[in-house]
Amino acid sequence: MSLKAFHLLFIGLSVVLAAFVGAWAGQQYQAAHDATYAVTAAAALAGGIGLAVYGAAFQRKMRRLQ
Repeated sequence: MSLKAFHLLFIGLSVVLAAFVGAWAGQQYQAAHDATYAVTAAAALAGGIGLAVYGAAFQRKMRRLQ
């Protein structure tokens, strides 16, 4: 597996993990109404979106280099 492929795989897995953490924190917020869970959910989802944007930009950049 090339370094580029590993990087894209790792980014993809990180996006999935951030989505799961965001969903978990959202469910915990609904159950406990603790603001910490709301902040965690928002941060995880924002991080996942940021990683997805970064992954798309990285993939575009690697296509131009080849």
